[in-house]
Amino acid sequence: MNSVLREPEDLVRALGAAGIGDERLLEAVRTTPRAEFVPAGQVAAAYRDAPVAIGQGQVTTQPSLSAMMIESLGLVGDEHVLEIGTGLGFQTALLARLAADVVSIEMRPDIARQARGNLARQRIRNVELRIGDGSGGVPGRAPYDAVVVSAAFPEVPAPLIAQVRPSGRLVQPIGPGGHERVVCFVRTASGLEQRRILTAARFVRLEGRYGFPQDDAGLP
Repeated sequence: MNSVLREPEDLVRALGAAGIGDERLLEAVRTTPRAEFVPAGQVAAAYRDAPVAIGQGQVTTQPSLSAMMIESLGLVGDEHVLEIGTGLGFQTALLARLAADVVSIEMRPDIARQARGNLARQRIRNVELRIGDGSGGVPGRAPYDAVVVSAAFPEVPAPLIAQVRPSGRLVQPIGPGGHERVVCFVRTASGLEQRRILTAARFVRLEGRYGFPQDDAGLP
């Protein structure tokens, strides 16, 4: 395979090789051009199974890792989903194609504005994109059938636990930032119950009131 992958099908094959078997998810990747969700200078790398730098010290989640997290949620199409960490919107777009609707929150206004434009150009309309502190979730739109947290913290923040519907799922990298275990949880009567560890990974840290101290993200 060429060192630079140029087609969505290349990325689909890479995800299949990584063990992703959800056909709905693979079709969502096939029909969502990642090149439209990366900075202009990174288009040549859009269909590699690798993170892409998006500025402000942030990177996208590696596609196979993002797909693994999404697959663990077991989405069938009628779910109300919360995403913490929109980035430039590629994972958001995949979730929107697999669920009924998505509430996504991004801390950095400039990145959020880019994501909003990317989603609009793909005519993805079932996403409510907010700018703010994702560590507290979006309680006004809770409860959620599924929550995906694309940043690391040593535990799941209490507000996010409270916003998961009973029997709903939450997936989050658990660790200090840079060395994590990606864990899928299920909400039970007593709280969150660990279902399984998906993989080891490296993520940026979850910042906010219920996460690590904020940097100069410029919250409005």
